[in-house]
Amino acid sequence: MYEAVAAYPDGTSTVSRCAKTAASLGYDGLVVRTRDADYDAEAIADRYGVDIVAGIEVEADSPDSLSGSIGNFRRDCTLLLVRGGTNALNRYAVEQDRVDVLTRPMAGDGNFNHVLARAAKTHGVRVEFDFGPVLRSSGGQRVQALRGLRKLRELVDQYDTPYVVSASATTHLWLRAPRELIALGEQIGFSAAQIESGLEEWERLAARNRQRAADSFIEPGVTRGRYTADNSQPEEPR
Repeated sequence: MYEAVAAYPDGTSTVSRCAKTAASLGYDGLVVRTRDADYDAEAIADRYGVDIVAGIEVEADSPDSLSGSIGNFRRDCTLLLVRGGTNALNRYAVEQDRVDVLTRPMAGDGNFNHVLARAAKTHGVRVEFDFGPVLRSSGGQRVQALRGLRKLRELVDQYDTPYVVSASATTHLWLRAPRELIALGEQIGFSAAQIESGLEEWERLAARNRQRAADSFIEPGVTRGRYTADNSQPEEPR
């Protein structure tokens, strides 16, 4: 299972410190969703035994500015994430084949409905279940976060929308073990299998995109080179 974290300078902990904590919590990999983070992924992976996936989480004020950012950053990362939080941003993100994950769709004034759930499935955009506000807020903010997660879960279940799960940590101190996220999810209506699948989806996405970035890749199911029984294509994530 993998987690996704905002490391320094977007967060307060370095990639190396986050990777060390992720390894101790039982994760197999860590998606770094910080654009300007300075780190040696191979060295960190060798040191802590955790796969480091280069990600970028794009933030924008409007779909117009978001469009340019997606084009600029798509080739610079393995996973491209778009931060939602408004109806316009959510809608734009789920309609883009180049986007891997819509993060924080229920934050701020954001909303999610059956139209967006269907679009996300059609374009293969994963929707993030962000457990961070539930873990780190209280009172009315926590109640609102719980309400948003329950609504999102119902839509994802109904329309078979692909999704990921995260605690949206910006420091190693906010990372939580898979068993903790599973326990929290079960308290608010998720099954253990749903949480596990959401954490595993980060890994499936990274593997798919790394394969697509390989020189031999042409399109799903088609690669350059002589065919052998050993080079058949792995199943594509939904």
